[in-house]
Amino acid sequence: MERLRTIMKKEFLHILRDARTLFMIIVLPAMLLILLGYGVTGEVQDIPLAVADFSKTDQSRLFVDYFTVSNTFEQTYDVLSEEELLYLIDRGYVDAAMLIPEDFGLNLATSEPAHVQFYINGSDPSVSQTAQLKLDSIAQVAIQDIFTEQIQKTMGGIELSLPVVTHMKTLYNPDSKEDFYMIPGLVAIVLQVQALLLTAMAIVREREQGTMEQLIVTPIRSWELMLGKIIPYMLVGLVNVLGSLAVATWLFGIPILGNIWMLILLTMIFILGSLGMGVLISNISTTQMQAMYLAVGIVLIPAIILSGLMFSRVGMPLVTYLISEILPVTHYLIIVRGMMLKGVGIDFLWPSIRMLIILSVVYFTASVLAFRKRI
Repeated sequence: MERLRTIMKKEFLHILRDARTLFMIIVLPAMLLILLGYGVTGEVQDIPLAVADFSKTDQSRLFVDYFTVSNTFEQTYDVLSEEELLYLIDRGYVDAAMLIPEDFGLNLATSEPAHVQFYINGSDPSVSQTAQLKLDSIAQVAIQDIFTEQIQKTMGGIELSLPVVTHMKTLYNPDSKEDFYMIPGLVAIVLQVQALLLTAMAIVREREQGTMEQLIVTPIRSWELMLGKIIPYMLVGLVNVLGSLAVATWLFGIPILGNIWMLILLTMIFILGSLGMGVLISNISTTQMQAMYLAVGIVLIPAIILSGLMFSRVGMPLVTYLISEILPVTHYLIIVRGMMLKGVGIDFLWPSIRMLIILSVVYFTASVLAFRKRI
């Protein structure tokens, strides 16, 4: 125990003696969460829309209103020709455009088909897909209302109702806010980046500075050295956890519906697994540059792409899915989203909790064995 305290003290002194690095360790996760939280929500709003209304009737203006009453589209240009529409899209001033022909109002009044032309800027797939889906769904609503009104007029004003009325209720995120989905995931990624990069340099730094030989000749055991290096960063990680959850709750309004103390405990288990991965990388690396490449290439990039943060794991190829299963962040994402947004407990999350604990133990044990082999 005395040897373990000595290693912990040494690591704490290394952290505390560099005030600027300590400041970055504590403040950077919260800053990253704020930056990414505002910049990587994935929610597309106020899509610039240009309109060429050649009809200039009440019906055409009402049709345009269907698209501009919400915050999905913002009518930024009212033009007089199709060439102007194409020019605005070509220059990137708008991402969507609508052309209403001159006979639009007349055709509606005479129950003839009225045509509307939409243009979408396809250079940005994420925006173009959203614009296409929104334009289509809003147009369907408008067409349905116009069709119902026409039938009522032909039947002498008899009140009609649709044969089937559907009701939709969204659970856990009723307003469909992208922040509610992304922010808990960003908390997981930021904490993993912090834990992994800090410890990925721990052993290899000792080797490059020539102090590893001094540790080797001491009676300290491998597990004591590994634990002594991990515990100080776990305490730093606890500060980061509290700061990240505070930012998510107070700044972005993300609720924590589950037991917050259980969430903190499970987060510390996740950090332990991330720290274990970092120490393992540090053990098998010969230089800090090599450790950095391994941490980013083998862990961080797959963690962002394969864990379910940005893309669903449903339908992944088997090999890719199995790779994502050995990443602690994959299981922690299910836990943090489940506890923050759904308020579920251990009984519902136990499969993910079990895998998180197993991976944390495995990575710590592997880091001990890897160090022992290098002795």
